[in-house]
Amino acid sequence: MQSPTPRILETKLNPPAFVATQVQRTAIGEEVASAAVKLVLVRAPAGFGKTTAMAQIRERMEARGIATAWLTLDRADNDVSRFLDCLAEAVQRLGVEDPRGSNSSPFDAVAALAAHESPFTLFLDDFERVQEPAVLGLMREIVEHLPRRGQIVIGSRSLPDLGLGRLRARGQLTEIDTDRLRFSLEETSAFFGLRQALPPEMLSLLHRKTEGWVAAIWLASMALERHGTGTATGFVERFSGSDRAVADYLAEDVLAHQPKEIRDFLLRTSILRQLDASVCQALCPRMDCAAILEQLAASNLFLTPVSGDGDAWRYHSLFADFLRAQLAREMPGEPARLHLAASGWYESHGRPVPAIDHAIEGGDHPHALTLLDSHAAQFLEEGRMRMLARWFSAIPEHQLREHPFLQPISLWATCFTHGPWDAMRQLEKSGCLDSPIAEVRASAHTLVPLLLAMQDRHDEAYEAGRQSLARLPTGLAFADSVLLNAMAHILAVRGDQHEARRLLDAARRQQGNSAFNRMYTESLAGLFDLHEGRLRQATARLRMAVDSTHAVSYNHSHGNAWAGVLYAGAVYETNQLAQAERLLNVYLPLARDVGLPDHMILSHVMRSRLAFHTGDIDAAFQALTELEYLGHARQLPRVVAGAKLERSRMLLLQGNGPASHDELLRADDPALWQRELRQRLPAHDLDYLALAKARWEIAFGDARAALGVLDAELHAALAVARNRRALKLRVLRALAQQRAGDLSAAVEQFGEVLQAASQEGFMRLILDEGPAVGPLVHRCAAAMQEGATIDPILADHLQRLLQAVGPMAAATEAETPVGGDAMKEPLTRKEIRVLQLLAEGYSNNAMAEKLFVSDSTVRTHLRNINMKLDAKSRTQAVAIARRLGVIR
Repeated sequence: MQSPTPRILETKLNPPAFVATQVQRTAIGEEVASAAVKLVLVRAPAGFGKTTAMAQIRERMEARGIATAWLTLDRADNDVSRFLDCLAEAVQRLGVEDPRGSNSSPFDAVAALAAHESPFTLFLDDFERVQEPAVLGLMREIVEHLPRRGQIVIGSRSLPDLGLGRLRARGQLTEIDTDRLRFSLEETSAFFGLRQALPPEMLSLLHRKTEGWVAAIWLASMALERHGTGTATGFVERFSGSDRAVADYLAEDVLAHQPKEIRDFLLRTSILRQLDASVCQALCPRMDCAAILEQLAASNLFLTPVSGDGDAWRYHSLFADFLRAQLAREMPGEPARLHLAASGWYESHGRPVPAIDHAIEGGDHPHALTLLDSHAAQFLEEGRMRMLARWFSAIPEHQLREHPFLQPISLWATCFTHGPWDAMRQLEKSGCLDSPIAEVRASAHTLVPLLLAMQDRHDEAYEAGRQSLARLPTGLAFADSVLLNAMAHILAVRGDQHEARRLLDAARRQQGNSAFNRMYTESLAGLFDLHEGRLRQATARLRMAVDSTHAVSYNHSHGNAWAGVLYAGAVYETNQLAQAERLLNVYLPLARDVGLPDHMILSHVMRSRLAFHTGDIDAAFQALTELEYLGHARQLPRVVAGAKLERSRMLLLQGNGPASHDELLRADDPALWQRELRQRLPAHDLDYLALAKARWEIAFGDARAALGVLDAELHAALAVARNRRALKLRVLRALAQQRAGDLSAAVEQFGEVLQAASQEGFMRLILDEGPAVGPLVHRCAAAMQEGATIDPILADHLQRLLQAVGPMAAATEAETPVGGDAMKEPLTRKEIRVLQLLAEGYSNNAMAEKLFVSDSTVRTHLRNINMKLDAKSRTQAVAIARRLGVIR
């Protein structure tokens, strides 16, 4: 049975309550209701009535029988895991079956949303508070994969990074901007008609001066209520402008005439993000806070209900900003005291996270450090690195030094959020390596090999790690377990798999309840399984590693890239491309921030391949350009070379042999690849220079010469149980035999590949070699159909490969001679442009978008091209066009 939704989450899942003084935004509601788009963006500065308009749109949708759900975002939703948990709750309210069973991941809520067949509208308010690239990437994925009858309505002060240009070009975006949200004169008149009469000329003047800004109109109406409509003429004539200063003036005018008790209450409680009677009582002990909240809610002057049960509210953000500024001006010492009171209240109610937040916001760093002394170790064990890093970055260094046991925790948090370079600089400045406290010194020394390994300095890391291992056990469970995990990885890179697994077993015994170390251990075990060819076991381990860093509690700050990127790679390998892209949207930005070389290469290469697969060539090259830039910026030559290798592969698939070869030459760093020969670097298990050169020879050079290289590489891989690499090399051997004309040997070799691949589910390892594998897949399928009964696992795997390569890769295509040197009919300029895009790998949809034509027009061009070139497939058409010099 699912546990009840925490009340703090409940407040986020309910839209503002309807109030009688609302003006119906009929035109906006009708526009959204009639728009068959994926995304509706309601964007304007504070005070333009975005939330009210969205709430009315929601009422209209529900009246039409469309399921709706509401989620108000806040800064804490920049945490991927928290956002996913909140999203899962909202998805449930759409009538989607609860995606969060005992064995499910929070990402399943996204999949459940994409598969929902009934019409629904999901509302996300205050979206400007989300700026974390991982969350924005996840939202792009959600929007992209919305089902046909699904829609998302977003309210935001700023323009969100959600790929709006593409949505706009596709006609999948409706934008309700500031001009659309401004009150018309009729709406301003309707608003005042609900509150007080105003002479038409004064109404027109006020509307003109406010320029339809809803907040200013609202605040002006409150001031007029106090002054009386008899003074309206003078008030409106004195009124000028429509910027923030006007709102401040009006708010101050209203605030100054409130009873002292109400005024004090408003100022003192302005520091709270959510208000209820209990926490307000802690800040205003001499007041009847429950009665005041009821009074304010009844008057509808300052509060917005955030819960359906009517006992929790928030201030309008514009008004709250003003109140906090006013509090600081009038009572300079009060914000700190109030934050401390709020911190104490949350502490006494067992909520350390907001307690620490308020202590830091109030500038009471000593109290925050005291709280951290009690809770930081637990947060570290849970892997809440980003939250810890945020807190420690706000605390002055000299104060942190007075809490020596927190310094190593701060170092761990920096390492896993801002990367090893920042952590190494912080470590050197901290003095922890020479601390007189044995525990602090030991913890610091266990961190050194990890930092060196993360900087791609594995030899130095090994030497430092040997010394640290000799000091175990230190009595520090977290540090000891991290060291054991780090050394297991370092030893695996050095090729000592037996000792690496022994250390992993020791780490499991040491980790206890540490979610972070469980993630670390299972990630490494999954990586070892993957390299040894056990994809199914690797996927299970990596899934468990990812799930271990998603706590069930409401407040958490997880999203560790170490496990996430590896799991995305395992999912990608099984050809679950949509799920892999969802995972990458979350974990690639984290990997980029932390700066793990292998994870940066793996994630960016995967992103590039996914884009290439969908025909988005620009995005594919952009991902590699970003990877290359990161390598240069962080002085990681291996990262730069990784980008060049993948660019060479992409150019090869486009048929551009010279450019592909040039990239290989640029990637040829002898020292780097000599190092790769003696180390097992995860990013280069399948992508390394010798393999890339052999691939190029198969496509454009001497395929028989490539066979000699592949045989030597295959022998070396099998000698050290690099079975996944061996499988990739066998794929290339089959392609080389096919290109050399030895078709029977190629089919036999490829049949062995399929037998091994089917047992573990390897797909992309085969498919990423491009159209050339299509004929082999079809020939093997034909040969197996003619033979004895096929193993059902192999038959299923083969069927999925056939679906992936498609019918265009006919089994006879590889040996079909290229057409003659003359075309039956000249190509038009438009057809040549289509051929150029085809050569670059664009899909039909992408070509249509690029050329501003329909999909059917693109298909017509392709038919004409094949007819004129006497080609039987897209690949052959490109090859013939290159031979004839039509395209390069």
